[in-house]
Order: sequence, then structure tokens, then C-alpha cells
Amino acid sequence: MLGYPSGISLSSSTLQFLAHHLRQRRREIGSRWRRLSPRRQALLALAHLRCGDTCSQLAAPFHIGIATVYRYIREAVEVLSAPPSHPPSNRPSQQRQQRHS
Repeated sequence: MLGYPSGISLSSSTLQFLAHHLRQRRREIGSRWRRLSPRRQALLALAHLRCGDTCSQLAAPFHIGIATVYRYIREAVEVLSAPPSHPPSNRPSQQRQQRHS
């Protein structure tokens, strides 16, 4: 578990999942530099979603402005709500059902 400054704990797999997708998004849009790494941005967004901390409450511990907190959270929510970029693979159980139909 990874601790956030307010004391909540998050699973490392959840944090890595969001950080990976934020990293991909940054590559897609050609972003060169950000105040927070994708991992710290993921932690910030997950802390907001999990605890309901406001942008002003999150700005100080992450050493960024309130507007930046808002943009980072909004971007993370957009990344989480985006449809998968690859089609889901057929699982063996789905393939068996298709053959028997």
C-alpha cells in the first residue's frame, strides 16, 4: 500500500494502472513537461476520488496551484472514463459458447 500525505492508503496496482494510462496520454498529446510525474498525478487524482479532498486541500501537499490540481484531476478522470484503446480479447469460455451456438 502506498500512503498519501493525508494518510489514506492506495493499492500499488491501482496507482500503476492510472499512471500508465496518464503516461500514454501525455505521449499521445506530445506533452514534454509537467509539474508532477504521471505517478504523482495518479496519486493526486486517486486521493481526490477516494477521500473527496478539495483542490485547495490537495494543492499544498503536492506543491502545485489549485488550478493545476483541478486540471490534473480532470485529465485523470477523462483517462479513466475513456473507452479501451484495444478491443477486448475473446476468452476461451466465449469461444466455446460461439461454437455451440
